[in-house]
Amino acid sequence: MSRLDPFFDVVTTHSRVVIAIMVVLTVVVGAGAGMVGQSSSLDQFQGDSPEAEALSTIESNFTTGSENTTTAQLIVRGDDILSKESLLELLSVQQSFRDSQTINETLASENALVGIPNVVARTAIAQEQAGALERRQATLNATSEQLRRALGTVEQDPNSSALAAFERVRANSSVEFTEEDAGTFEQAAQQLRAAETEQERQAAYRLGSRGVLEDQFAAVAAEGEALQDGPAPTLAEQRTQLESMNESAVDSVVRSVLSQDGGNERAFGLMPTSYEPGSTEANATMMLVTQTTVTEPVQGSASQRLIDSQLEMDRIASDSIDNEVLVFGSGIISDEITRSMGDSLTIVAPLALLFVVVALTVAYRDLLDILLGVLGIVAVLVWTFGFMGWAGIKFNQIMIAVPVLLIGLSIDYAIHIFMRHREERGNEKTKSDPRGAMRVAIAGVGIALIWVTATTAIGFLSNLTSPVPPIQDFGVVSAVGIGATMLVFGALIPALKLEIDELLEGRGWDRQKTAFGTGGGAFSSVLSTGSTAARKAPYVVILLALLVSAGGVYGATQVDTSFNQEDFLADDPPGWMENLPGPFQPGEYSAKENLGYVNENFLREDSQAQILVGGSITDPTTLERVATTEREAAEKSSVQTLSSGRASVESPLGVMRSVAATNDSFNATFAAADTDGNGVPDENLEAVYDELFSVAPEQAAGVIDRTEAGEYESFRLVISVSGGASSDQVTSEMRDLASGLDGDGLESTATGQTILFKIVQDDLLDTVIESLLITLVSVFAFLMVTYRITEGSATLGAFTLLPVVLSVTWILGTMALLGIPFNILTGMITSLTVGLGVAYSIHLSERYNQELDRRDSMWDAMYTAVTGTGGALLGSAATTVGGFGVLVFAILPPLQQFGIITGLTIIYAFLASVLVLPSLLVVWTWWFAPDETVDGVDTGTETSAVTED
Repeated sequence: MSRLDPFFDVVTTHSRVVIAIMVVLTVVVGAGAGMVGQSSSLDQFQGDSPEAEALSTIESNFTTGSENTTTAQLIVRGDDILSKESLLELLSVQQSFRDSQTINETLASENALVGIPNVVARTAIAQEQAGALERRQATLNATSEQLRRALGTVEQDPNSSALAAFERVRANSSVEFTEEDAGTFEQAAQQLRAAETEQERQAAYRLGSRGVLEDQFAAVAAEGEALQDGPAPTLAEQRTQLESMNESAVDSVVRSVLSQDGGNERAFGLMPTSYEPGSTEANATMMLVTQTTVTEPVQGSASQRLIDSQLEMDRIASDSIDNEVLVFGSGIISDEITRSMGDSLTIVAPLALLFVVVALTVAYRDLLDILLGVLGIVAVLVWTFGFMGWAGIKFNQIMIAVPVLLIGLSIDYAIHIFMRHREERGNEKTKSDPRGAMRVAIAGVGIALIWVTATTAIGFLSNLTSPVPPIQDFGVVSAVGIGATMLVFGALIPALKLEIDELLEGRGWDRQKTAFGTGGGAFSSVLSTGSTAARKAPYVVILLALLVSAGGVYGATQVDTSFNQEDFLADDPPGWMENLPGPFQPGEYSAKENLGYVNENFLREDSQAQILVGGSITDPTTLERVATTEREAAEKSSVQTLSSGRASVESPLGVMRSVAATNDSFNATFAAADTDGNGVPDENLEAVYDELFSVAPEQAAGVIDRTEAGEYESFRLVISVSGGASSDQVTSEMRDLASGLDGDGLESTATGQTILFKIVQDDLLDTVIESLLITLVSVFAFLMVTYRITEGSATLGAFTLLPVVLSVTWILGTMALLGIPFNILTGMITSLTVGLGVAYSIHLSERYNQELDRRDSMWDAMYTAVTGTGGALLGSAATTVGGFGVLVFAILPPLQQFGIITGLTIIYAFLASVLVLPSLLVVWTWWFAPDETVDGVDTGTETSAVTED
């Protein structure tokens, strides 16, 4: 009698009490299900690292304004994108955005809408205004010269009238003069006639020429400064400007702003990378929409206001523009990720339940047992989601696999309990009444189920070693779920079945059913293949398994690791899904395709790497090193090159050059600090920084970190990288650039989302290796200890685990063959293979040991164990594989891959248990089994009759 038998007896002797307790616990725990939150943020997958800390420092200490912002990209594809009509069309869309309250309330206060139409219109307005100012300046210069000549006439003829001379100038000039101007001229004439020195004479000339026009010269100068620094023209003014221009005038401005030399760098950022500079023809252009966020932007996640606004942008633009339109932004991406999670669950969960019902119908052939199985599944899910709510664990992308996982495992438990119960009811050696048969069934299968629960939980909990937080949560939730499965199918469902069976049998219903796979015939022969091979050539079977595993080990070294934004974006669902009933129809998904287009053709606003540089940043050589890094960055293949041929790099030096080009005061400081004339300041850098913050504080704060005390602590370089570049390439090249800035008092760190994704990718590989090792060691130790205590043989635990180790190599080799990488879900497959696969081996080993006590021959014991347990194993494997198999219908690609791989994992674990484990058990029996286990049992190798029960 096992030490656990008294606990098993409670279920059969106090079934009603067990039901009441379990129902109450289910209600209490399940109450937390309503508190489960949801998260689609990619940042949740990032752990602690120097790169993550550096990015956090950048987000905290560097500002480009008073608002947290994010940028959406609206791309128009088609012909004649740069024509006057197309540009006006885009301006109309911008006005519609302003008119929409949903969109307008999210727009940033400055430069919220920027596109080629804005650049062209503003340039045209500026050119016209600059031309008018130049003409006024020329008129004033000419009039000043006329006044000077008039003074010369007055000087030569003392009797001439100064007023008459002034009036002649007034009559021949378009400049409007005032009486005050006339008085100034007369005063100058008087001073000229009274001058005794050349200095007094020149002063009189200045007063009578430029002095007369001083106010008007000042006005032109002020208007010139306002033209550079004043507010941007309104949308209405921009539209009016474009409407007033003919097509050739528009083309002329387009060529000027997009010329190879002297073009607008911002404009090139709005054009495809394939655009030919100076051309008036293009097949696409981009408009940037800058929106405010309540908090710092988080990749893969956005507030509902951003989601609603970007969806509204897409609707308005698509309705207003004849060409193809796509909107790409954090709101669109977040919406698709969130919807794909919901759509995947909506499709997968019912299909999983449907498959399980069909499978149970085949296995059980009894409506009541099927309903009890489904009820147990629901109870397990209630427990699991209730725990998530109470524990504050959010439902994320990888949690979609949890319900499917638990559905499969729940049916696994149910089949083993129900099949063993049916087998014992037909066994002449045990009581045939429901309670007697259930008592034997639970005692026989219960220990195995407890070991299975423990080893599977160990497999799940090994993910706690992962540096990726959601994988840790997945492990905890799954472990709790498997514990709930043991309670529900080890106590609640057996107790319910007892009460119902007794009630129905008391009314004349026959509740005895045949256990699946135990009725003899062809099916039993198929299941007995493993035991037959073990009897005839056990060492050959083991050798063949090892050879296959050797190939799997080689394949394991070829499996890639992947973690990027595309992993979380759904492909557009296949056409047949449109025919699903309304509630189950998935939505449309285009973000993944659009992302690919943007990566190939445009500069992505969110695809940036950054280098944080701290230390002695006022050292004279600092900016020289920055200049070198900028040149080296332009040569890196992962750095995005604009159609102008220049790399997009933002740095303190770049900002300084930009400000110096428009601000004379800073230009003087900048030039004075450049001792060798190479355009890079190399002395008095602190003074240069001070002047930069004085004249352009926002631009300076975007690249240089200055404390409240005025100390300069760090600066950053922002480097636009190609969205299509691999994370390995970006990380390697950015770290190479950062290393060039290191040393001599400077410390640099390459960071950015792409680099953080690479770190997560590396963490996934660590998860694969560490979780596998921990699971193997833990399960190995657990099985050896438990089998030493219960069966008197620690070696039986090692032999039981060996088929699972083999199946791990098989699944890794299969991943290599199918080209499936380790990602956020498949990265857990090794520990799951051990955790799930060991269940099949435990059931067979446990049954074999029990049959050794009952049979006279080890071959009889093996045959009975394989055919008796094999049927239940096949049934549970079929339902589990089917449950995971439905994940191929999920919208998210990682879920599809996880479904395929996990389904194959179960198949391999089943095959290893019924084909390889019997041969291993034969070897164990011959060489390692305790004497008391094999006393009186025929362990010879000669053929003997097999008794079929």
